Amino acid sequence: MSETQFTPRVFSGIQPSGDLHLGNYLGALKRFADAQEQGVQSIYCMVDLHAITVPQKPDDLKRSTRELCAGFIASGIDPEKSILINQSQVPEHAQLAWIFNCVARMGWMGRMTQWKDKAGKNAEAASLGLFAYPALMAADILIYHATHVPVGEDQKQHLELTRDIAAKFNHDYGVDFFPLTEPVIEGAATRVMSLRDGSKKMSKSDPSPASRINLTDDADTIAKKFRKAKTDPDALPSEAEGLKDRPEARNLVNIYAALSDQTIDQVLAEVGGQQFGTFKPALAELAVSKLGPITAEMQRLMADETEIDRILARGAEQAREITAPILKRTYEIVGMVG
Repeated sequence: MSETQFTPRVFSGIQPSGDLHLGNYLGALKRFADAQEQGVQSIYCMVDLHAITVPQKPDDLKRSTRELCAGFIASGIDPEKSILINQSQVPEHAQLAWIFNCVARMGWMGRMTQWKDKAGKNAEAASLGLFAYPALMAADILIYHATHVPVGEDQKQHLELTRDIAAKFNHDYGVDFFPLTEPVIEGAATRVMSLRDGSKKMSKSDPSPASRINLTDDADTIAKKFRKAKTDPDALPSEAEGLKDRPEARNLVNIYAALSDQTIDQVLAEVGGQQFGTFKPALAELAVSKLGPITAEMQRLMADETEIDRILARGAEQAREITAPILKRTYEIVGMVG
């Protein structure tokens, strides 16, 4: 019999790094909004503590955090249905992270591929926070006893580490207190690729603005970027198998499928045989119709920062109703007095 009967609960977070793009929307925000309607309690977080593992300008961090909150809401996350927070307003995240720093092993952290990628050859100059990042990520999830986390493929390793930390804590203290959280990976475009290189993930750090569709792009810019998107000379196939070894074609079809809530096969049944000169304008028109209202709503929300701050403060209050008892019980298990 477990000490805690784990109520189904979803947690996910995004770094407030600015310049939200189509990959953020299709890979996360849209999926969050869809999942919200399934009746499972959901907590969505702007992980500003994670953001400072690399240097940040304070004013930019504040703006990016509010912009990300606006992006969540504009994409369909309803603060009346989901809990919407920025991480630093819920101190239990950082408090549990210290406990997990003492549970996790150095070897576990050193094997994280994102640590190796981000620290590079100059690991000695990287912050301790960047190295310990996965323990804080585990705390973000487990401070809510979250049972499910929507993640991209690039975050699966961190979620596996979260499960390892939960299992080790439970084993070390002879309890069944933290759940072994399950990843949720789904959808046609969970990983949206660059419009200039179908082998690379769409990213705001790409030096070419043409590689991504920003959520702040206007209709003309979106159309222009899709028109110039890299493709190959062949017509679109009629079946998904025909997209093998065609990364740019596969990416554009994935985007169309995700925006239109169809499967890859459904899209190809419609457009198979088309040349990209026909398909790209249709994709651009679809993207404008879906993203235009989101852009407009983000602009409206960003014009009233006090409303965003109010939403985040209320979310923090709701979150702490969950996190404070879990942290208190964690401290009791560990042997803290108080």
